[in-house]
Amino acid sequence: MNYRHAFHAGNFADCVKHALLVWLLRALHRKPAPFAVLDTHAGIGRYDLSAPEAGRTGEWRAGIGRLLDIDAGPLADTVALARAAGAPAAYPGSPALVRALLRPGDRLLCCELHPEDHAALRALFRGDAQVAVHHRDGWEALRALTPFPERRGLVLVDPPFEQDGEFARLAAGIALVAHRFRAAVQACWYPIKHRAPVRDFHAALRGSGVRDLVAAELWLREPTDPQRLNGCGVLIANPPYRFEAEAGTILAALLDRLGGREPGEGWTMTRIAEE
Repeated sequence: MNYRHAFHAGNFADCVKHALLVWLLRALHRKPAPFAVLDTHAGIGRYDLSAPEAGRTGEWRAGIGRLLDIDAGPLADTVALARAAGAPAAYPGSPALVRALLRPGDRLLCCELHPEDHAALRALFRGDAQVAVHHRDGWEALRALTPFPERRGLVLVDPPFEQDGEFARLAAGIALVAHRFRAAVQACWYPIKHRAPVRDFHAALRGSGVRDLVAAELWLREPTDPQRLNGCGVLIANPPYRFEAEAGTILAALLDRLGGREPGEGWTMTRIAEE
């Protein structure tokens, strides 16, 4: 409960997560039928980058701050949405990005457990008939709010990873949703500090029997320091057509802009389970 994303908004990990999220939402647009999105750990939706929290860390300067001049290529869509939301003065969290890409008839369900953040998120979307804001645990919401009546959509899971057992909860959540709602695309963020927890996470997924899993990862330095966020990944279940090829170009473009040419930096697309 002490995690507050305001300190980290717009950092390199946000850029990775949100660039892939925007691609996935555009992929859902390929079919005219309505879809829904569940954001299980939604935060406040929009972050003031001049606020003390963001100013204390300055992480956004090495993240979205390095991308704002982009107007072409695989990152252009995400950067345009960030600028439209107020960057560099403000940065859109995942709920704001999703809301910007909803069509009439699509829905967003947001869950946020922190009371102050929930209140801010509710205020942001007050009066918006296409957005529902729930004050509830995101892990519990995976069972309570799936499957969607629309029978298609995206489940975004972005836990803070400040408690022990988050990788195990994430693997269990992916398996739960895959069992309950096979048609859903799942996008699940995770940190890369050192390799052992990530290897165990991938192994747990392979052992779960869930099919069609891809991990998109980017790291800014060799992931050997367990006290430092060296990289991050997004585990995609049921990825849309051409995700692996096009997400690779997104990761390469991000590393080109965000990397510091440190030893061991890189990116990878790894198929964890076949279709």
